[in-house]
Amino acid sequence: MGFKVAQVFDIPLAPDYEKLIKGEGLDVQVVKKLCMSEEEIIDTAHDADAIIGVATFQPFSKKVIQGMTKCRFIQSMGIGYDKLDVAAATEHGVLVANIPDYCLEEVSDHAMALILACTRRIVKLNETVKSGGWKGEPDPDMQKQIWPKMSRLKGQTLGLLGFGRIPQTLIPKAKGFGMRIIVCDPYTPESVFAKLGVEKVDMDKLLRESDILSIHSALTPETQHILGLEELKKMKPTANLVNTARGPIVDGKALYTALKDGIISGAAVDVTEPEPIAQDDPLLTLDNFIVTAHSAHFSIPAFIELTHRPAREVARVLKGEWPVGWLNPEVKEKYIQKWGKA
Repeated sequence: MGFKVAQVFDIPLAPDYEKLIKGEGLDVQVVKKLCMSEEEIIDTAHDADAIIGVATFQPFSKKVIQGMTKCRFIQSMGIGYDKLDVAAATEHGVLVANIPDYCLEEVSDHAMALILACTRRIVKLNETVKSGGWKGEPDPDMQKQIWPKMSRLKGQTLGLLGFGRIPQTLIPKAKGFGMRIIVCDPYTPESVFAKLGVEKVDMDKLLRESDILSIHSALTPETQHILGLEELKKMKPTANLVNTARGPIVDGKALYTALKDGIISGAAVDVTEPEPIAQDDPLLTLDNFIVTAHSAHFSIPAFIELTHRPAREVARVLKGEWPVGWLNPEVKEKYIQKWGKA
């Protein structure tokens, strides 16, 4: 008897998952339907053996998991899994996984690009030239308004909030520019800091000493709006903020105040709250604010890996193996009891 897999998302140019999984030697039927509500997921996937979805915006809640009668595995595309109830999955003996090594180079490259955009004022210089503001060489307006805010990276301190795979991938890139690196992450083992040659600091020191603060934390109740106005006031007035993680980690109203009043020098973000950013958001009126439309993750090689990986992971689990991006290994005993083996 074959397996049923529910593909509850629709991404342009995604591969034929049924063909890919069958290529792994499995008898499988893939049912494809875009589901954006709990009811739609339950209706489509209630009798599926495995589900492929995107748990950053699709609700894999306790209600959804309880509505599954045969599901043994949920594979989320991408790194984030904000709307996946891992505890509920564990309670019901369901394996859940993400793709933890997806787009590491892309997002760390993008963070580095935003750092350079802030310190070298790339966007402002470009806009000035295109609007006819480059009127001489040397140009006195540029010398007065833009050049004083430009700086060299060598010798500056890069502060990292969060120390997962992406910021660890960023480290050699930042060190290549001669930057000192400090990190705040209470959950990473001390050995990792020593191995990568960075200094572990508390939040207060991170804020006070960073010339560029780059955010890489997961979005949790603990980290939501962890950077408010009081925290931003602890930063240097010459400091820049970079966010390639999740928008709600930063209080947008506080960021606007900090940028408008000169509490910090600038901010460059790939993520906002909400997404897309509202066109009447006052942040968009500021020339020291850069936003790049949640695009840091993308490259053609990354997209190919992202879209093909779920088929391999579903095949791995249905063959009796554990997934690579396993989020709840504590479910192992219950899973074996329920399904006989991995």
